[in-house]
Amino acid sequence: MNVEIWVWLITIGAFSAVILGDLVYQVRNPHEPGFRESAIQSAIYISLALLFTLVIGLVWPGQYAGEYLGGFITEKALSVDNLFVFLVIFTQFKVPRKLQSEALLIGIVIALVLRGIFIAAGAAFIENFSWAFYAFGAFLLLTAIKLIKDTAKDLRPDEETDDFEDGRLIRFIQRRFRSTSQYHGTKLVIVENGKRVITPLLLVMVAIGFTDLLFALDSIPAVYGLTNEPYIVFVANAFALLGLRQLYFLLSGLMQRLRYLGFGLSLILAWIGIKLVIHALHKNEVPFINGGEAIKVIPEISTGLSLIVILITLTVTTVWSLVATRAKGEKDN
Repeated sequence: MNVEIWVWLITIGAFSAVILGDLVYQVRNPHEPGFRESAIQSAIYISLALLFTLVIGLVWPGQYAGEYLGGFITEKALSVDNLFVFLVIFTQFKVPRKLQSEALLIGIVIALVLRGIFIAAGAAFIENFSWAFYAFGAFLLLTAIKLIKDTAKDLRPDEETDDFEDGRLIRFIQRRFRSTSQYHGTKLVIVENGKRVITPLLLVMVAIGFTDLLFALDSIPAVYGLTNEPYIVFVANAFALLGLRQLYFLLSGLMQRLRYLGFGLSLILAWIGIKLVIHALHKNEVPFINGGEAIKVIPEISTGLSLIVILITLTVTTVWSLVATRAKGEKDN
């Protein structure tokens, strides 16, 4: 897949323009998006992301369109898991609903910039180290196991799940900079008693950006399991993140019902992890594995088959979650 530098520049420019326009609108009109507004905007972003499949299919060979579609769906599904953590962060910081939208937007901008750096690093890693796919595959398998454990823990009624576990960065910032516990609208820094102090809104934005970067540790290798092209990895991530703010408000009343989604996401990560390991065996150059010779006993898993597995898994676990929580609600009533 040959992607000219001007294509990269236009793509980054287009995403930047959309984010800037969204940011300006949100700063000028801070509010809590309603269900209708969130649904319309989410539909627009998802439609644009899906239409981009056609763009890739028309400009480059068709296989890349399938790789992009699989990558986008995977990223979108994994981003839903992010929303649960965002909800915890907002609860911990007691963020007013009308400020949550701006906090999400800035946090997502931070995450997008950091993910761009991470994607470039991943591409360089794959290019220079023949064992990179082994590492990515093993990491996804370990992440899948951890996600199963975390999901099972969250399902236990006696477990407390309202703690933001990645707050060390926030505590570090609070120790190094003066801060206030009071919100002052959309202001990130204010003057208090003649000294500049940061507001909780800035801390929330940093927490969201940092948390999303941690999620990238599994989501970006997952997309690299479906494609080797950094451009596809970038646009799949960018489209998934663009609509994340709207998706949060759209699903805010539904998130507690998606209790078993973690099991589906863990299965997807495990599937892609196995796919990466099999691919690594086919391209093997590691001397202590089969003497550095390729192992092709197990056929490679196609992107098309992976896309089918992803869609079926998401459908089954979503329906399972909704039916189970509805039945539990009726029983409680």
